[in-house]
Amino acid sequence: MGPSAPGGALSGRSLPAEPVKDIVPNRVMTWNLCNPCDASNLDRAAEIAAHAPQVIGMQEACARDVDKIRDYLEAYHGLVYHVAYGTVLQNWGRCGGAPWNPGGFGQAILTAAPMTDPVKAEYPEGGSEDRGYLAVTTEVGGRSVRVFDTHLAQRRQEEFREGQVRALAAEVGRHDRAIVVGDFNAVPEASELDPLWALATDADPRCRPAPVGTCEPTTDWRSKFDYVFLRGIAPAGHRVVRTPYSDHDMLYADLDVT
Repeated sequence: MGPSAPGGALSGRSLPAEPVKDIVPNRVMTWNLCNPCDASNLDRAAEIAAHAPQVIGMQEACARDVDKIRDYLEAYHGLVYHVAYGTVLQNWGRCGGAPWNPGGFGQAILTAAPMTDPVKAEYPEGGSEDRGYLAVTTEVGGRSVRVFDTHLAQRRQEEFREGQVRALAAEVGRHDRAIVVGDFNAVPEASELDPLWALATDADPRCRPAPVGTCEPTTDWRSKFDYVFLRGIAPAGHRVVRTPYSDHDMLYADLDVT
């Protein structure tokens, strides 16, 4: 097998002796992959497979990398996923490809169950870089759920995130049962997140806007920027997973959709 890392380095991780065959039926994960970062897609797949979520939302994702991750999850771990892309940029610097055919960059959603009604939307104002959200309908724990995956404007761009959250919340509010995952580039008490807090709760029941909440950090700089927001769904557990393959930790939540 040839190199799979953006820098051409071979993966140093040993493969599992036997494939993981069972996807956790009520588990949802969000992970900003970090781009550009010198990380192996084989290692990324192994990190995901260790927790086997039913739904995965990725940010800063190159379409070619997501394809490889999906292929490795199936080939080496026995986990089969459908995939939808929320590309907001065609960017050679981030995602490679020929200069006249650069790779797609943005969000991606992987699901064990089939997806329907995909919607890819760019926010009217992205800030210093185009931003948007991807939404699909799929099954989580045997129930139909609308899933949103987003990446908001960079830090210190609160004025752009405010408009982005308003646009996202308007769509989330149309659904009685929804999951919103992503990198929001904002701490829980940031005022631009208020429209989402009015509609949904964090998968961690202790995590609420300060000063009443206690939220576990999800980034290397020890801030909580990554969320699993729930609307009409109860949390059943969550975990922040430290990883050497991104500057964002993996965050997953187990849900009670009944």
